[in-house]
Amino acid sequence: MEILPIKIIQVNHAKINYIDYLVKSIYRLIIYSRHHLDDDLLDSYLSEMKKFKELISVKNALMEAQNEEEARVYLKNLILTLDFVMEEITLHNNFEKEIQLFQLLRLVSPETNAIHPNRYRQTLVQIGGHFCPDQSIVPQLVSELFYQMQSITNPIIRAIYFHHELIRIHPFVDANGRVTRVAKNWMLMYDLYPPIFINDAAQKIEYITTLSKSFRQLTKYPGKWNEHTETFFEQELDRLVSNATLLYETVNKIGLEREKQK
Repeated sequence: MEILPIKIIQVNHAKINYIDYLVKSIYRLIIYSRHHLDDDLLDSYLSEMKKFKELISVKNALMEAQNEEEARVYLKNLILTLDFVMEEITLHNNFEKEIQLFQLLRLVSPETNAIHPNRYRQTLVQIGGHFCPDQSIVPQLVSELFYQMQSITNPIIRAIYFHHELIRIHPFVDANGRVTRVAKNWMLMYDLYPPIFINDAAQKIEYITTLSKSFRQLTKYPGKWNEHTETFFEQELDRLVSNATLLYETVNKIGLEREKQK
């Protein structure tokens, strides 16, 4: 496997600019409007994070857990992981080190970590029709991925790129999706963007299908940008636009309601 070269990434910068516009608009409301308070953004953000946890519990637990007990454990571990991430962000710690992958794995899926404690997978794995790289080169690929992502200055592109490539490497025997999505959202939230999450089963299928097509194309033509990889980036940007729009509307509504009361 060849890590996707940074120089060939092609993204819709118009969407990224629009996301930045939405996020800046939120802060303009907070800073300049007389009808907003400093806490409005934090309250709205935490409220959305609570909904995010609930959504994950309902959707992902049902899709990835085999029974009700597994779903409960799944949800408990995920909430602990998200709380850990938010605490790290308040301490000004961004996601940028390999050791943080294992921190997330221990929280998200302690049973998976117990199989190969603090090590990457020792077996060959397959995702649909995609054969993941041999276990012997996983440490090398992960280290290269962390090195490559340092050169991406835009946090949105960096987060989506990391997501795509870490799933393709599949460094752990299980819980790769959960660890990767939390790591991606850690990067986004650190730079004050809302998280990207899957809204329903249809989006989950779309997400898996797009990744599978992208991986197959990259296996056939290593190091070459293709329409399926581009589609994955587009879908992630669309989800971020949706979440940023919702956050702006929520904060703006708080100010409008407070204005009516005066």
